[in-house]
Amino acid sequence: MELRFTKEQEQWRIRAQRFAETEVDPAVSRMECADEFPAVIVGRLAELGLMGIPIPACWGGAGADFISYVAVIEELAKASATVGVILSVHTSVGTMPLIHFGNEVQKARYAANLASGRWLGAFALTEPHAGSDAAAIRTTAHKHQDHYILNGTKVFITNGGAADTYLTFAVTDPDRGARGITAFLVEKDTPGLHVGPLEKKMGLHGSNTRQLIYEDMHLPAAQRIGEEGQGFAIAMGSLDGGRIGIAAQALGIARAALETAFRVLGLNAPARTGRTAGPARKALGVLASESDRLAELAARTEAARLLVYRAAWLRQEGRPCTKEASMAKLFASDTAVAVASEAISLLGPEGVGNELPLERLFRDAKVTQIYEGTNEIHRVVIGNARLKE
Repeated sequence: MELRFTKEQEQWRIRAQRFAETEVDPAVSRMECADEFPAVIVGRLAELGLMGIPIPACWGGAGADFISYVAVIEELAKASATVGVILSVHTSVGTMPLIHFGNEVQKARYAANLASGRWLGAFALTEPHAGSDAAAIRTTAHKHQDHYILNGTKVFITNGGAADTYLTFAVTDPDRGARGITAFLVEKDTPGLHVGPLEKKMGLHGSNTRQLIYEDMHLPAAQRIGEEGQGFAIAMGSLDGGRIGIAAQALGIARAALETAFRVLGLNAPARTGRTAGPARKALGVLASESDRLAELAARTEAARLLVYRAAWLRQEGRPCTKEASMAKLFASDTAVAVASEAISLLGPEGVGNELPLERLFRDAKVTQIYEGTNEIHRVVIGNARLKE
């Protein structure tokens, strides 16, 4: 496996990096203070061709590879985890399932609009009684002639209220367990769909997280994605890519926290406390201690990066990557939390002030351990996979 970006992958990364520095960074404070969905930023993502990076050009995408997409998520999340997750959910689980499981009519109508960025996608799986256990969802879809009637509730839906489409999972045959779950694509204006108020979250301010209520929704059978009973397989297959996207988001957060700590501590410049800094191994023990702690964080961040891009490469090659996606998501998210927390500790009171992004990075990092499968679940996935090897 090549351990460096190709020319095209590097071009995508640089495009995202420049956009993040010039347009996303200045918008972060407004997202934080007003908890306002960054509609202008999302519009610019569409203009720059970043909303459908791994989607084939024939369906409105950029036709680039999955690694390029992951590199873009990492760079955007380094500036704003909110922008990173909006794009990740839209692409990995809001659009890609249509490419793999949608029919030609569905691809022409939906995939093209989503990949171009004219529409925004969302993924509606989690329910009040079914978080980690997706097979336990209770939303139902009863077939009646040429349509289905959906009833149920989804919670913690990223892009909720801002999305144009919701890939929704419902039980069509309760006697078959996971094999009785079916996928549907629901447009935002469908009668019977009710969107709840914004969730007040600790982090990811500006990312719309809402409840969805399906109340006697009459949905044409043409909105079914795949066959009846194929929904659970569609969800699980989509989540591999989604988890790699969240791992890339966590990696971006870790990088931002690490670079902030290096910059502020200034180990190669006069220290803030007036002590002489110089090289990290100078006589002052506190500097050596800071350098040691930062070195550990740097090594851990680089290890996370290798896991993320190994999983991305496997996904790109069409190889099984469930275990590797779980490893990347688990390790990268734990690393993001650890790096942000340690950076705050290193900087003391300055670390929790609003002038530095560390307290925001810490709040944003925490959720990466929870969504797209809690890290406890990923440990189970990894353990079960190793037992079968």
